[in-house]
Amino acid sequence: MTTEVPPEAETRAATPAAPQPPARGVAPPAQPPSPPESLAFAEPGPAGGYPAIPGVPADRSSYLDHLPGIYRDNQFLGRFLLIFESILGPIERTVDNISQYFNPDLTPPECVAWLGSWLGLVLDERWPEERRRGLISSAVELFQWRGTRRGLSEFVRLYSGITPEIVELSLSEVSAAPDRAFRFTLRLRVPPGVDLDRALIESIIDLEKPAFAACALELTPAG
Repeated sequence: MTTEVPPEAETRAATPAAPQPPARGVAPPAQPPSPPESLAFAEPGPAGGYPAIPGVPADRSSYLDHLPGIYRDNQFLGRFLLIFESILGPIERTVDNISQYFNPDLTPPECVAWLGSWLGLVLDERWPEERRRGLISSAVELFQWRGTRRGLSEFVRLYSGITPEIVELSLSEVSAAPDRAFRFTLRLRVPPGVDLDRALIESIIDLEKPAFAACALELTPAG
């Protein structure tokens, strides 16, 4: 015997049931939400907590201190706000210490060239980092002495780590050979094991010497 199913019953069976709202009084999840991807490689923190980030609490966000008192003992909210504090905390510390980015001795290595550009310096990446930092620190003084013996000597010293000898002709020598006027020699006595880029030193000389003068560079072994 076959029982016929009313059409409206088939429609009700094909329609999925509407989701039911969660029951009241359900406890929040025991585990905190997953940390952002940026923390995936951070050092693990205390058991059950977030990876350790300098300046960020491990199990309770300090942001709770800025909320009304009724929320400050909410453990779930404290863990939830850690997600935002772990992202915003490093940014806040960067802003708080922004002055250090303008200090050539303290700025991060990736900011050295950027800081030099503020002073009109084009820093050659072949220079050791500590000498690039030293050049930025001395930039104002070097600009004051550009085109002079002192400025050239200091610039070459900052790059090479060696104080150069600058030899100029005497007045009697110039009188005897006028075609040698406005010529000088820059001599570097290079210690063993020190490798200097001759082309780079010549570019420094061309930048710092008087425009009307000619210079001969000598690199000699230190005795």
